Amino acid sequence: MFQKRIVVCLDVRDGKTTKGIRFRENKDIGDPVEMAEEYYRQGADELVFYDITASAEKRSIMIDVVRKTAQKIFIPFCVGGGLASLDDICRVIDAGAEKVSLNSQAVKNPKLIEEGAARFGRQCMVLGVDALKDGRMPSGYRVVINGGRTQTDKDVLEWVREAEERGAGEVVLNSIDADGTRDGYEIQLTKTVSQNVSVPVVASGGAGVPGHLTEVLTEGKADAALIASMVHYGAYTTAQIKAELAAAGVPVRLRW
Repeated sequence: MFQKRIVVCLDVRDGKTTKGIRFRENKDIGDPVEMAEEYYRQGADELVFYDITASAEKRSIMIDVVRKTAQKIFIPFCVGGGLASLDDICRVIDAGAEKVSLNSQAVKNPKLIEEGAARFGRQCMVLGVDALKDGRMPSGYRVVINGGRTQTDKDVLEWVREAEERGAGEVVLNSIDADGTRDGYEIQLTKTVSQNVSVPVVASGGAGVPGHLTEVLTEGKADAALIASMVHYGAYTTAQIKAELAAAGVPVRLRW
């Protein structure tokens, strides 16, 4: 049976791991390299590193933090934030990342997805999508970029379909409305996208208890669940989360 993945997310700002609610009121909570190593030891399946202000500040990603993190963990490592060119992607891959996440820059330059897939393979190209509930859009959700600062005219479902055609091999789908609330994932959003693309979908935004992951991985049809607050603040370890998922009948990897 296909195993579901647990992905730990580190949002990084000014070299520190940070966390907010709905992209606001961020607080620094630790060193990203040390936290990445700890989550690796706990049994996370993958780790995602987002430089959350790189695009808005129009600067390149903090490559030194990427390199130091890659040296400490031995699981798939995805990096995003401010990757605006093929050269930027190359630098991140060279620094040790297995995947790159394109969000704002993919919207601004969709051909970047094609260029990255042609160079490194579509398995390396992850589309990051920040979705805001909006009844005026065909799917009911609007694409927002620049760390939640800028609304676009793109419909979420239309955009992920286009990105898949261009070469995206995975979608990390984040609900801005649920982000950081710990009230549960946006199930309808996740299910709609998961049923309309053929690439894996990683649900993001809102995890608070293991039951939320069970719900999004079953009812929401997600292939993986991204977590942050519920482990960053010590409520759970990734091992505890996996044990509860397994007890609920969700297939996960419990041992190395």
